[in-house]
Amino acid sequence: MAIKAVVFDLDGTLASFNLDYMAVRAEVRGFLLRKGIPASVISVNESIFEMLNKADIFLRNSGKSARTINKTRNEALDIVEKHEIEAAKTTGLLAGVTETLETLKKMKLKLGLCTINGQKSTDYILKRFRINKFFDAVVPRNKTKEVKPSPEHLETVLTALKTKPKEALLVGDSGRDMRCAREAGTVAVGVPTGISSQQELVSAGANYFITSITDLPCLIEKMNGV
Repeated sequence: MAIKAVVFDLDGTLASFNLDYMAVRAEVRGFLLRKGIPASVISVNESIFEMLNKADIFLRNSGKSARTINKTRNEALDIVEKHEIEAAKTTGLLAGVTETLETLKKMKLKLGLCTINGQKSTDYILKRFRINKFFDAVVPRNKTKEVKPSPEHLETVLTALKTKPKEALLVGDSGRDMRCAREAGTVAVGVPTGISSQQELVSAGANYFITSITDLPCLIEKMNGV
């Protein structure tokens, strides 16, 4: 089946996002501790969303209302968003991104963005580098119930693109991206420009591996038999 759509991760795939993740995790963990989450339940070695999911479960089991749980989660994400917006101001596009997006659009492909970043920092980056015009669908964490590696995040993008999973590929720099793609039934393309090495991407389920985003058009042409 021919590839008709390409979905990208943002941080580490299209842009170099200068965010101190450990510092953000530490601040979010401190906030959750002040909300009564035991120190033994959450760790800075976990992703922010892993911490939040564990906090949700603890609060639910403690008899807290859904309103309280949602309020706690949203306040924690406000902390994350504050850091993201500051980091976005010093973010740079990776080499060849604009040219590659232009080429893919000339190939009549639909383009989507699937990012765990918040809406504000995502919009800021896309508009700052004038690449928002290339995307037919953008789904940050605010627009999906579950984020990557949950396939629901990618499925939300594919629904907006009106594209079947087998007609799309997800390009990302992390094992989270590869697992998300595989679970959604989409082709997983790894690029080592972010947090994961080639071996880590392959181990997480990458179907294809490219060394640069600029290799993507040629890969798709080969996949489509052009």
